[in-house]
Order: sequence, then structure tokens, then C-alpha cells
Amino acid sequence: MDALSDIAGIDLAAHGTTSDEETIKDTAVAQPLIVAAGLIAAKALFDVELRSLPVVLAGHSVGEITAAALAGVLSDAEAMTFVRERANSMAAAAAAMPTGMSAVVGGDPAEVVAAIEAAGATAANVNGAGQIVAAGTLDQLKALAENPPAKARVIALKVAGAFHTSHMSPAVEALRTMAPSLHPNDPVVPLLSNFDGREVASGATAVESLIAQVSRPVRWDLCMETLQQRGVKGIIELAPAGTLAGLAKRGMPGVKTVAVKTPADLSSALELFAELEGEA
Repeated sequence: MDALSDIAGIDLAAHGTTSDEETIKDTAVAQPLIVAAGLIAAKALFDVELRSLPVVLAGHSVGEITAAALAGVLSDAEAMTFVRERANSMAAAAAAMPTGMSAVVGGDPAEVVAAIEAAGATAANVNGAGQIVAAGTLDQLKALAENPPAKARVIALKVAGAFHTSHMSPAVEALRTMAPSLHPNDPVVPLLSNFDGREVASGATAVESLIAQVSRPVRWDLCMETLQQRGVKGIIELAPAGTLAGLAKRGMPGVKTVAVKTPADLSSALELFAELEGEA
């Protein structure tokens, strides 16, 4: 954690243990902390190279950086350098105008997207399992909350900007500028893209996807579809965990899940992996 903190330029250990909610909500803090937590959790789980294991990797939004690093596309240092630039440039873009995100739970998906667009916002995360996240200005999100889709709830999220929308275009340009400093390798295990849920073909394609997803919608629903098509029987969600495991329980019936929220969950994750590997 100390080594990753040096690259991120912030004290990740302190933010992960003693910082208050408002501090962690800051995009410039949250994103490096999320990636660092995922990398460290993975290293605590597996003491062998992932290429020797029957796994498929996928990450939601900033988690796609963690997945890319675990797939061998980026080194840990490159992943932290990338997320530092991503976080700082997205924070700067978010500061240009008051924006945010709201989860829309329930309702007919087509009607939900139509209501989001009618409010002037964007369907930024299509998560499946009855959840779509809208992003836009605070006025647009207020209009959506006042005119919700039928049989749906609109829940404001504790994030600092309209991520995965055109509001983040300046951050995309900043990442394109730093991209030549990276030296991506091809994935050593299957790695899925947030863009269309398909397997990423090369390291260069993976980096391009990481850059482009900053201002385009996350299609986690398509990632879950691919996991099901590949016959995945279990999902281990790395720290900070809970959201994706919850989506899998609702959207991938029969698939077992473990959310690694605390060190105590590592043993449960290993037990699930051993159980499913024994069935293979």
C-alpha cells in the first residue's frame, strides 16, 4: 500500500482506514483507493499467476483498470499512474459544472432510458438486473427524480460528477496524452470490455477501451451476459465489494458469489474458488 501510495501521490492507507466519507467521496481519492484495494485483495487471494487459473476478468468503470492490471495488460505501477491521471482529470472536469449520478431501480428498461433522456441526462451505466444509472447536471437529475419512470425509484448516488458522459471529455484528452508512456501487454487471461462485454483482443485495445470508457456508457449488463455465455459458475468481487455481487445475484441466477469486503472474506473467496475448480 505504501508503494502504491507513492505512485498515487496520496496516503492510501490513511484514506482506507481513517478518512471520513466526504474525503473518500472526492474522485481524486476514491479512484486510486478502489484500484489499490482491488490489487491488494487479489494478491492476498492468489499466490500463483492468474494465467494458470480458469478465470475471466472484468471490472466496472474504474474497476476495469484493476482487471487490466490483473490480466497483465498494465503493471501495478502503470495502473496506479493511469488511475491517478484519470482521477485528477475527471475531478477537474467534474468541477467545471455541478453534476452527479442517480440510480434508477426497477421499471421497464426502455422506459427508463427514455425518461433519462427526456430529462436531458445520459444512461451512463446500464448495469442489468433492473438497474440503470443516470448522469447529468443536478438540474437534470432533479427533473428525473420529479418525473420517475413507471414502477421505478430514483436514488441519488454519492459521486462527484457525471461520469461516463460527454461531461468527461476533457479527461479523455488528458489520458490520450499520457497513453504513450504506457507499455501494454496482451491479456494473459480473458479480459472483458465495459464497452460491449466482449473479450479484449490486445493490450493496445485494452488501453484504448480504458480511455474511451471515461466518457461513454458502461455496459455491465453485457459483461454479465458474456460471463453467463462462458459458463462462469462463480464470481469473486474484489474489495471494495458488494455492488457487483448484488447485481450478479439478481441478474445471473445460479451463479455463486463472494464479495471481499474485509480480510475475513478472503477465506470464503478461496473456498468458493476451490469448490468450483473441483467441479470443473
